[in-house]
Amino acid sequence: MFDLDQFVTDCRATLAVDRSHKLIHEVVARAVSDPAGILRGLGEPRRAQLQKLYHAQDLTILNVIWAPTMTVPPHDHQMWAVIGLYTGREDNIFWRRIKGDPYGRIEAAGARSLCVGDAQSLGQSVIHSVINPIPRLTGTIHVYGGDFFAAERSEWDSQSLRKERSDAERVAKRIEKANASDGLRWQGPQVVGS
Repeated sequence: MFDLDQFVTDCRATLAVDRSHKLIHEVVARAVSDPAGILRGLGEPRRAQLQKLYHAQDLTILNVIWAPTMTVPPHDHQMWAVIGLYTGREDNIFWRRIKGDPYGRIEAAGARSLCVGDAQSLGQSVIHSVINPIPRLTGTIHVYGGDFFAAERSEWDSQSLRKERSDAERVAKRIEKANASDGLRWQGPQVVGS
């Protein structure tokens, strides 16, 4: 079974050896190689949410649950991240800035679908959008190389692809709307474990 305390200990020890995402990727990949263990340890996802599992200035670990067919617009993290998928599926579109664009617009530069057991590293400047293309919840472990909640992030408007400041309240409303539209009961704040 997935042991959250051991996972945090492994991430902290790995971070002490290498501040990049390279070794953390191995820790996350090892964890999601046993998806049934994660489901036993964290429980079966019931609703879309960002569940805080561990939070420090140099490391944040979240259990991110995407609602069925939920789409998250292009965004950055301003720190490296490693995503490991333990149930469902997640499609990522990777974006790059259009050089010299006065509105900070972006264009698609690649894509990757993550299936159960897959892990993906994202560098500090990566911009990606996320789609849960299936009609059920998708569960992922996200490990960030910094304080995810203190970072000033950007997102890009889905229609115009213009850059704007990321807004935690807008993200929370997006998750709430996804829960409501799928018939999932809304159960309070989007970030649990505070």
